[in-house]
Amino acid sequence: MTTEREFLDGYDPREFPPVAVTVDVVTLTVRDGVLHVLLVDRAQHPFAGRRALPGGFVRESETLAEAAMRELAEETGLRPGEGQLGAVHLEQLASYGDPGRDPRMRVISVAYLAFAPSLPDPRAGGDAAGAAWVPVSEAAGLAFDHDAILAAGLDRARAKLEYTPLATAFVPAEFTISELRAVYAAVWGEDLHPGNFHRKVLSVPGFVESTGETASRGGERGGPRARLYRAGDARLLHPALLRPAREDGVR
Repeated sequence: MTTEREFLDGYDPREFPPVAVTVDVVTLTVRDGVLHVLLVDRAQHPFAGRRALPGGFVRESETLAEAAMRELAEETGLRPGEGQLGAVHLEQLASYGDPGRDPRMRVISVAYLAFAPSLPDPRAGGDAAGAAWVPVSEAAGLAFDHDAILAAGLDRARAKLEYTPLATAFVPAEFTISELRAVYAAVWGEDLHPGNFHRKVLSVPGFVESTGETASRGGERGGPRARLYRAGDARLLHPALLRPAREDGVR
């Protein structure tokens, strides 16, 4: 019986069809009360001139998560761990491997979902001709299978806001309840009653905690300055903050 070393010395990967691995990143943020996604304009074939999610081939020396952060950094002009990009929440979304998804060769993509409270206007990098924040309602006809990846990312984001405190990743470290409500309204695409939302948020143990301070800006409708909160230590929301449609039993 051969040893593992002998097996590896005689192993030839060229006996198998070539397969490449890429990462694609669904990056979401709220701008002017509207949920936006970061898209790039492809400068090269395939799909030259089409919009796509930021992404690229995984380098030999990096992990999947490192590749995702690198691609995001290239399209924002910021380095991972610095400034606003250091506050990005990044999680793996799903893998996509249909044989015909890329006309060049068999390419398997590992998609990631990223959230950030605010990111600057993007600066195109790599093989992108341009980059922009686009309202998710206008993001369609994307290259490859990126329409499906974006849809999965939106579904994940909307669901996670119900059961986790992930909404706090869209706001500054200290925020008002109305700012938090604006995140839910933008991601869910629904208007939320201010009083009901305020009461629900404060009824969830560990969701938010008061800083004891008030915001420097005025409250809603010119009222008193609103109280400031920070994210609490909860990892799951119990009770959950269900979308209004789900509360009515509509799925």
